Amino acid sequence: MSLIRVAGLADLPAGQLKLVEAGGTRVVLVRVDDAVYACDDVCAHQGGPLSKGKLSGARLACPWHGWMYDVRTGECVLPRRGHRVASYPVRIDAGEVWVEVP
Repeated sequence: MSLIRVAGLADLPAGQLKLVEAGGTRVVLVRVDDAVYACDDVCAHQGGPLSKGKLSGARLACPWHGWMYDVRTGECVLPRRGHRVASYPVRIDAGEVWVEVP
């Protein structure tokens, strides 16, 4: 696993999505309250770009067909079919956002 700096915390307002690249992986960063989460940009259903989706609290809806994921875990919460997207550990250090990717 590699720890990669992807953004400054100041560049990530709460409630907004930010698409970044970490080690060749497209990752969506989401700041929910004081926490930052990172997950794959590709919907498990048909590959829609989650970075273009709509965030509601900690739930991110795919813009193509509305599949909804919990950004804290990557688990699909609507429809409940056992699908998920990869989620990645995030570290905040001195105002910098770091993501751990394989």
